[in-house]
Amino acid sequence: MTVLTESPARPGGAGGPSGGGRRLVELVLRAREMSILGGLVVLVAGTTIANPRFLSGQGVEDIFLNASILVLLAVGQTMVVVTRNIDLSVGSVVGLVAFSAGKFAAAGDHGVMVVLLFGVAIGLACGLVNGLLVSFCRVPALVVTLGTLYVIQGLGYRIAHGQQIGAAELPASVLSLGNDGILGVPYLPIITVAVMLAVGYYLRSYSSGREFYAIGSSPEAARLAGVPIRRRVLTAYLVSGALAGLAGVLWLARFGTVVADAAHGWELTVVSAVVVGGVAITGGVGTVYGAALGALLLTTIGSVLVVLKVNSFWQDAITGVLLLLAISVDRLLALRVTRALRQRSLESAVHRDVAEPAPRRKEGRT
Repeated sequence: MTVLTESPARPGGAGGPSGGGRRLVELVLRAREMSILGGLVVLVAGTTIANPRFLSGQGVEDIFLNASILVLLAVGQTMVVVTRNIDLSVGSVVGLVAFSAGKFAAAGDHGVMVVLLFGVAIGLACGLVNGLLVSFCRVPALVVTLGTLYVIQGLGYRIAHGQQIGAAELPASVLSLGNDGILGVPYLPIITVAVMLAVGYYLRSYSSGREFYAIGSSPEAARLAGVPIRRRVLTAYLVSGALAGLAGVLWLARFGTVVADAAHGWELTVVSAVVVGGVAITGGVGTVYGAALGALLLTTIGSVLVVLKVNSFWQDAITGVLLLLAISVDRLLALRVTRALRQRSLESAVHRDVAEPAPRRKEGRT
């Protein structure tokens, strides 16, 4: 009698269940990203019909400038979320860095590179605290980052003392980072795209990058496979903190005038952008490109509501609906992918049994 069992995954076989499963998951992710891009195109086209000035040169530039900082934060958040964790402190880190870097730049008339390094260093310190508590102390990420959110906010208020940094106090080199560009393209989108491509290439092309997804898919299996889980999780938080620090300096350069609570509430917007962009909140699935599209979509929705003179309350409501819809779609797609992979595995087992019939028993006397 022949028994049908699931065949083990073949790591090197593109034609085996493992290779087919990877292709199926990539196809689903690509479909998610294309659907977001399609929705973005429809949204822009409909708004342009209602108000032709929406796609003016200045309007397009404003959308990309406003989206740049959110995309940068979404890229860092993606590295954390794919490991089945979360970082709710990014908004408060941006506020702390924006004000501290502004005060630092105004006090000594420092150059833009020194200010950038100063901001990234503060972000790295915040990411290090989060990463150590989550990875080595094994405290739940939600508890850790919610706590550091309030701690960093309090620290920012303590440093600010109710003051604000004005554009007149900042060096020209810092302000030019947020207002100038190369060949008509602003610096902010260029920096954001460069970071996104670098992180996306690393996660896809390096074995250490793919280990982040392995941790999110199954921490226990990743541990048995020898993946250094603690170091990878710590690295994810360091990257998220560093990019939040960079975003804080870019916020300062973009707006010039900052207060201690800059980017207040952005932590939920960043998480929404990541999830809407196809990164599963349960970890193991998603790309930085999808997260960037999600951030661009949310930013465009905000601009559309302003152009159409709709109450800004609806932006939060629409963001919430998109978040719930994205989570529901993720769940349905996960079930369908699991069902498809199980069916392929069973079919592979049947074909193997047909191609390799069981050996005949030797007849003997009883």
